[in-house]
Amino acid sequence: MTTIDAAPEAPAPRRIRRMSERQTTDRDALFELLDTELVGHLAAVVDGVPIVVPMGYARDGEYVLVHGSTGGGFALRAASEGQTVAFSVTALDGLVFARSLFDSSMNYRSAVAYGVLEPVDGERADAALLALSERLMPGRADEVRAMTRKEIAATRVLRLRLDDVVMKVRAAGASEAADDGEDHSVWAGVVPLGRRWGTPEPSALTPAGTPTPDSVVALTTSTATSPPQADLRPRDAK
Repeated sequence: MTTIDAAPEAPAPRRIRRMSERQTTDRDALFELLDTELVGHLAAVVDGVPIVVPMGYARDGEYVLVHGSTGGGFALRAASEGQTVAFSVTALDGLVFARSLFDSSMNYRSAVAYGVLEPVDGERADAALLALSERLMPGRADEVRAMTRKEIAATRVLRLRLDDVVMKVRAAGASEAADDGEDHSVWAGVVPLGRRWGTPEPSALTPAGTPTPDSVVALTTSTATSPPQADLRPRDAK
């Protein structure tokens, strides 16, 4: 994917206070998370009220791209007012079954990016919309009609630079030790969570026998993303 703009080197990250050992500053791990998930949550404060909205997104180099209607919306307002927003993405990779509910946990990867949304205009907006399309439905743009001027005028693309990001990861087995006093005959371990696309379902007005497009075939036959292999060594932390 062609990067819309180059970005300066990211500053020192925020620090996680609770279970700080789970924080990572690995940019490759961050990009893998953002490039694997499809939905993020954008948060801002509007008129003193916090608002969180889930939305599809795409990563373009050092930016996260989102889009919405030019007719309104809190994201567009936050951008015009120069507010600091937060954008979060989380992947649940598995459930950790310990020998007590207190010690049970989840394996996950999560990231929160902070910053000011920037409008993307002109040719850069066209590239950004294509980037969003290719992230969610690769190849679909070549199979359908082009957007009309009215549709383009009704769509606003915004981007958030990935300068101020905090990421947290748990990828481990259940907390246990030979002398922890627990009944080891009770099963403990990790149940990984995987994902796959289902069988395509044609719309009601799609004529019977219409071939399934290449973009859908490629999506539904691609290998599902698996969670990272857990480090099954005993951990003291929950």
